[in-house]
Amino acid sequence: MNITNCLRVIRNAWHFCYALRLVFKVVCGGFSIALLTP
Repeated sequence: MNITNCLRVIRNAWHFCYALRLVFKVVCGGFSIALLTP
């Protein structure tokens, strides 16, 4: 496994973590709004 391939895997994992955190934030925000609105 060469260094460029390793960097590509790391970058893909970073983008995946960032997207997952963004989705989690949106879901939590929507959930709190649904809880706050009667």
